[in-house]
Amino acid sequence: MRKVKPARKLGRTAAHRKATLSNLSTQLLVYKRIETTEAKAKETRKVIEKIITKARKGTVHAQREIFKSIRDKDAVKMLFEEIVSKIGDRNGGYTRIIKLAPRFGDAAKMAVIELVDYAEAPSKQPQSGKQDRAKRVKGSKKTEAAAATASAGE
Repeated sequence: MRKVKPARKLGRTAAHRKATLSNLSTQLLVYKRIETTEAKAKETRKVIEKIITKARKGTVHAQREIFKSIRDKDAVKMLFEEIVSKIGDRNGGYTRIIKLAPRFGDAAKMAVIELVDYAEAPSKQPQSGKQDRAKRVKGSKKTEAAAATASAGE
Protein backbone atom coordinates (compact mmCIF):
# COMPACT_ATOMS: atom_id res chain seq x y z
CA MET A 1 0.00 0.00 0.00
CA ARG A 2 1.33 3.42 -0.98
CA LYS A 3 2.06 5.76 1.89
CA VAL A 4 1.88 9.51 1.35
CA LYS A 5 5.02 11.37 2.32
CA PRO A 6 4.01 14.22 4.62
CA ALA A 7 4.64 17.83 3.67
CA ARG A 8 7.12 20.03 5.51
CA LYS A 9 5.66 21.85 8.48
CA LEU A 10 8.17 24.73 8.28
CA GLY A 11 7.97 25.26 12.05
CA ARG A 12 4.54 26.89 11.78
CA THR A 13 0.94 26.19 12.66
CA ALA A 14 -1.34 25.05 9.85
CA ALA A 15 -2.88 28.49 9.33
CA HIS A 16 0.49 30.26 9.41
CA ARG A 17 1.96 27.71 6.98
CA LYS A 18 -0.97 28.19 4.57
CA ALA A 19 -0.59 31.98 4.74
CA THR A 20 3.18 31.76 4.20
CA LEU A 21 2.85 29.54 1.13
CA SER A 22 0.06 31.72 -0.25
CA ASN A 23 2.22 34.83 0.18
CA LEU A 24 5.26 33.18 -1.42
CA SER A 25 3.12 32.01 -4.35
CA THR A 26 1.71 35.50 -4.85
CA GLN A 27 5.17 37.05 -4.80
CA LEU A 28 6.45 34.45 -7.27
CA LEU A 29 3.64 35.32 -9.69
CA VAL A 30 4.29 39.05 -9.36
CA TYR A 31 8.12 39.08 -9.43
CA LYS A 32 8.72 35.81 -11.38
CA ARG A 33 11.74 35.06 -9.15
CA ILE A 34 12.13 35.07 -5.36
CA GLU A 35 14.87 34.13 -2.93
CA THR A 36 13.87 32.10 0.12
CA THR A 37 14.98 29.09 2.12
CA GLU A 38 15.29 25.78 0.33
CA ALA A 39 12.46 24.13 2.31
CA LYS A 40 10.04 26.99 1.63
CA ALA A 41 11.00 26.96 -2.06
CA LYS A 42 10.26 23.24 -2.35
CA GLU A 43 6.88 23.62 -0.67
CA THR A 44 6.04 26.70 -2.76
CA ARG A 45 6.83 24.72 -5.89
CA LYS A 46 4.14 22.16 -4.99
CA VAL A 47 1.55 24.92 -4.50
CA ILE A 48 2.39 27.02 -7.56
CA GLU A 49 2.57 24.06 -9.97
CA LYS A 50 -1.01 23.10 -9.07
CA ILE A 51 -2.17 26.70 -9.38
CA ILE A 52 -0.68 27.17 -12.85
CA THR A 53 -2.13 23.84 -14.01
CA LYS A 54 -5.59 24.98 -12.89
CA ALA A 55 -5.08 28.36 -14.57
CA ARG A 56 -4.37 26.68 -17.91
CA LYS A 57 -8.06 25.71 -18.08
CA GLY A 58 -8.95 29.41 -18.31
CA THR A 59 -12.47 29.02 -16.90
CA VAL A 60 -14.25 31.25 -14.41
CA HIS A 61 -14.39 28.32 -12.02
CA ALA A 62 -10.60 27.98 -12.23
CA GLN A 63 -10.24 31.69 -11.46
CA ARG A 64 -12.40 31.36 -8.38
CA GLU A 65 -10.55 28.27 -7.18
CA ILE A 66 -7.21 30.04 -7.58
CA PHE A 67 -8.48 33.18 -5.89
CA LYS A 68 -9.10 31.07 -2.74
CA SER A 69 -5.36 30.68 -2.28
CA ILE A 70 -3.91 33.75 -4.10
CA ARG A 71 -5.84 36.62 -2.53
CA ASP A 72 -4.43 39.28 -4.88
CA LYS A 73 -6.50 40.40 -7.87
CA ASP A 74 -3.52 41.77 -9.80
CA ALA A 75 -1.52 38.55 -9.37
CA VAL A 76 -4.44 36.38 -10.51
CA LYS A 77 -5.06 38.69 -13.48
CA MET A 78 -1.37 38.52 -14.42
CA LEU A 79 -1.45 34.74 -14.07
CA PHE A 80 -4.34 34.30 -16.48
CA GLU A 81 -3.32 36.95 -19.02
CA GLU A 82 0.47 36.86 -19.15
CA ILE A 83 1.88 33.76 -17.48
CA VAL A 84 -0.54 31.15 -18.84
CA SER A 85 -0.14 32.46 -22.39
CA LYS A 86 3.64 32.18 -22.10
CA ILE A 87 3.86 28.74 -20.48
CA GLY A 88 0.53 27.27 -21.57
CA ASP A 89 2.05 24.68 -23.90
CA ARG A 90 4.30 23.23 -21.17
CA ASN A 91 3.12 20.03 -19.45
CA GLY A 92 4.29 20.83 -15.93
CA GLY A 93 7.68 21.86 -14.62
CA TYR A 94 6.77 25.54 -14.56
CA THR A 95 9.29 26.41 -11.85
CA ARG A 96 13.00 25.95 -11.23
CA ILE A 97 14.85 25.90 -7.91
CA ILE A 98 18.47 27.05 -7.87
CA LYS A 99 20.42 26.42 -4.68
CA LEU A 100 22.51 29.26 -3.26
CA ALA A 101 25.15 29.65 -0.58
CA PRO A 102 23.93 29.40 3.02
CA ARG A 103 22.55 32.54 4.66
CA PHE A 104 25.19 34.45 6.60
CA GLY A 105 23.29 34.92 9.87
CA ASP A 106 22.01 31.43 10.63
CA ALA A 107 23.53 29.28 7.85
CA ALA A 108 20.08 28.33 6.54
CA LYS A 109 20.08 26.65 3.12
CA MET A 110 18.97 29.29 0.62
CA ALA A 111 17.50 28.92 -2.86
CA VAL A 112 15.96 30.92 -5.68
CA ILE A 113 12.65 29.74 -7.10
CA GLU A 114 11.70 31.16 -10.48
CA LEU A 115 9.24 30.64 -13.30
CA VAL A 116 11.07 28.76 -16.04
CA ASP A 117 10.20 30.83 -19.10
CA TYR A 118 10.91 34.10 -17.27
CA ALA A 119 14.42 33.12 -16.19
CA GLU A 120 17.11 35.67 -16.85
CA ALA A 121 20.69 34.66 -17.49
CA PRO A 122 22.20 33.68 -14.15
CA SER A 123 25.00 35.90 -12.95
CA LYS A 124 28.55 34.67 -13.52
CA GLN A 125 29.75 35.73 -10.07
CA PRO A 126 29.40 33.04 -7.41
CA GLN A 127 27.63 34.32 -4.33
CA SER A 128 29.80 34.18 -1.27
CA GLY A 129 28.24 33.53 2.09
CA LYS A 130 31.09 35.12 4.02
CA GLN A 131 32.02 38.77 4.27
CA ASP A 132 35.50 40.13 4.57
CA ARG A 133 36.22 40.62 8.27
CA ALA A 134 37.60 44.10 7.59
CA LYS A 135 34.18 45.19 6.32
CA ARG A 136 32.45 43.96 9.48
CA VAL A 137 34.85 45.25 12.13
CA LYS A 138 34.86 48.97 12.84
CA GLY A 139 38.27 50.52 13.28
CA SER A 140 40.21 47.92 11.33
CA LYS A 141 43.20 49.03 9.26
CA LYS A 142 41.68 47.95 5.94
CA THR A 143 38.49 49.93 6.61
CA GLU A 144 40.42 53.04 7.60
CA ALA A 145 42.65 52.72 4.53
CA ALA A 146 39.65 52.36 2.23
CA ALA A 147 37.97 55.39 3.82
CA ALA A 148 41.15 57.44 3.47
CA THR A 149 41.52 56.65 -0.24
CA ALA A 150 37.83 57.40 -0.83
CA SER A 151 38.05 60.79 0.86
CA ALA A 152 41.34 61.60 -0.95
CA GLY A 153 39.71 60.85 -4.29
CA GLU A 154 36.99 63.51 -3.76
